[in-house]
Amino acid sequence: MFILAQRNKMKITFISDTHTKHHQVTSQLPGGDLLVHAGDFSSRGYEHEVDGFFDWFNKLDNYTNKIVIAGNHDLMFEDDPMLAKDIMSYYPNVTYLQDNIGVIGEDYQSSVKVYGSPWQPEFYNWAFNLPRNGEELKEKWNEIPHNMDIVVTHGPAYGHLDTVVGQSINLGCQLLTERLKVVKPKIHVCGHIHSGYGYKFDNGTHYINASVLGEDYIFKNKPLTVEWDPNTNKIEFLDY
Repeated sequence: MFILAQRNKMKITFISDTHTKHHQVTSQLPGGDLLVHAGDFSSRGYEHEVDGFFDWFNKLDNYTNKIVIAGNHDLMFEDDPMLAKDIMSYYPNVTYLQDNIGVIGEDYQSSVKVYGSPWQPEFYNWAFNLPRNGEELKEKWNEIPHNMDIVVTHGPAYGHLDTVVGQSINLGCQLLTERLKVVKPKIHVCGHIHSGYGYKFDNGTHYINASVLGEDYIFKNKPLTVEWDPNTNKIEFLDY
């Protein structure tokens, strides 16, 4: 159950792409109102990996609310969603989003609204792949509602924190960029492109790539913790 009395300032931590190394991140999680994981918590979505991650995530008691989406490595969530649902049923303190909304607050109108989706342009033979610039992917992004405060996708939007070190090619999704221009969330958080880690502000939206592992899959990027005012959309980074 989400808890937030009013739209007061929130302390939020963003992480992504822990790839079974979540325990290495624990000491870097200061606690707050909300912890968001933008996918790829496993290596290939094996049952023991999924169960181990949710057990860890569920036990983190220094965050009032915890949200996670799947990424392309979390294959179980596409290949065997019933098993994934069964595993998650044992961990009630975690909210999993897949093309739906999480509402933080007692009243919908004044609540903080979070939308999560795992889809991405086709990337080898991984999970939640759809043809780049195809109608199916466009339809997925068209499901993102207006008036969302935070949108969480595994992959980045084109042109926003989506390049690999040493290369200038943008790897993000162009269709997602176009949709975000329309729905204008206050925050968009992603992962997937590990070396895209960081922050930028563009056209009223805070873009955050929260990948904690580098391209070598070694933990090197700090979880990004902010104090965010949902009324003014001002963000202050804490220890960044």
